Amino acid sequence: MRPSLWPQSLFGRLLAASVLALLLAHVAMLFLIAQEREHFVLQGSVREWTRRIAEISAILQPMSAPERAAAVAELSAPRGWPEKPRSPEGMPGHRARGGERGFPRLPLPSLDFAPALTEQLRAALGTSYQIQVGATPEPAPPAIPVPAPFYQAHELALHQGSAQRYDVTVRFADGYTVVYRVMRMPRGAPLPRNLFLNLALLLLVLVIVLYAVARSITRPLSDLARAADSVGRDSRPTQLKERGARELRDAARAFNTMQDRLHRYLDSRSRVLAAMSHDLKTPLTRLRLQIETLDNPPMQARIGRELDEMEGMVREALALFRGIGDGESQAPIDIDALLAQVGREFAEMGAEVTLAGHSLQPYVGKPQALKRCLTNLVANAIQFGSHAELVVQDGSELIIRVRDRGPGIPTAELERVFEPFYRLESSRNRDSGGSGLGLAIARDIAQAHGGSLTLANLPAGGLEAALRLPRRR
Repeated sequence: MRPSLWPQSLFGRLLAASVLALLLAHVAMLFLIAQEREHFVLQGSVREWTRRIAEISAILQPMSAPERAAAVAELSAPRGWPEKPRSPEGMPGHRARGGERGFPRLPLPSLDFAPALTEQLRAALGTSYQIQVGATPEPAPPAIPVPAPFYQAHELALHQGSAQRYDVTVRFADGYTVVYRVMRMPRGAPLPRNLFLNLALLLLVLVIVLYAVARSITRPLSDLARAADSVGRDSRPTQLKERGARELRDAARAFNTMQDRLHRYLDSRSRVLAAMSHDLKTPLTRLRLQIETLDNPPMQARIGRELDEMEGMVREALALFRGIGDGESQAPIDIDALLAQVGREFAEMGAEVTLAGHSLQPYVGKPQALKRCLTNLVANAIQFGSHAELVVQDGSELIIRVRDRGPGIPTAELERVFEPFYRLESSRNRDSGGSGLGLAIARDIAQAHGGSLTLANLPAGGLEAALRLPRRR
């Protein structure tokens, strides 16, 4: 199974989905802020460039040609706007990398501002001036630099290599031409570093709050899952704490009420049935004493066999009822040693039992109850199939397979044989005896451990009982 990057727990999914939603919201918010800031900077820059170009043009207009030439030459001198990019250390050609030294940008589409600048200049200068805006040619001719507003000198120096330069050509009414040069940042206006710090702090606070909220939701659900898993395992599981949101408290209260009702029902049923089975011993004892007085030996033997069968059924019924609430505590069990012990006990009685496979680690369960379950399964395999083969498989769950070489069971009867006192002698062995409680007891023990017990016919003949016991996480 391929591992999934998406968390599998409810807590992990709630936290991951919330954090992902916050990140997407922050990215969208940053994009919208950067886009709005770009439009604001663009419009403000166009207005500022229009104002400065109009003021300089108004100053140059009444001058004579030599005065204009001297003024344009003085204004065109590169004082605060170097033509070659310089780093803060003064090295030519240096370009900032990464986040432009604390001024991160978001990539935005380039906006064509030439028509807007042309329109505003015509409105400011009048129809007597001819205006043309275009990209600066290479090599760049002399021009009057118009600094970019909203940028400081060190920012302009950092972005010299990526800035877009435009020449604004203004032709006076007398035919004199003045070239102004403006510089525009191509990737949008830089966002303040404090904005990113504030957003990161906000995201951190939200993640902490979401962690606490998600934990308060999932912890009661985890407790509810553990309590539900303990039903049937522990004779008296602890009450679930009613905490969390109102719906979670209601669920915990309903679960506790269900537990109480279930245990009251099981206790009353077990006490009644156990009392009935115990009281049956008295009339059975009286009947056995009475048949001793019979003068007919064949009749005496036949009635004795019937009484023996009834006493066996009573004993197994009492054992079944005791097993429902035996109160045995759970402990780590060495499965290999337990199976070896069961095999030795049957080998001492002349039965053939083989063992294959081994467990990886001890299993936490009820030792006596589990031994009883395995003893019933092995006894059935030997009784009906003359041989028992035990196969152990361990992993995410512990599987113990008990196989025999008998005639098997019809498919339609594979589940019915687990019913108490149900016997299928026609398909197994008519001289087998028994009360029909062995498989019912074994399945009850398996379910008390949170596992299952199933039967299946083997393709080559025989029956397999698969005991599956989950490993607790």
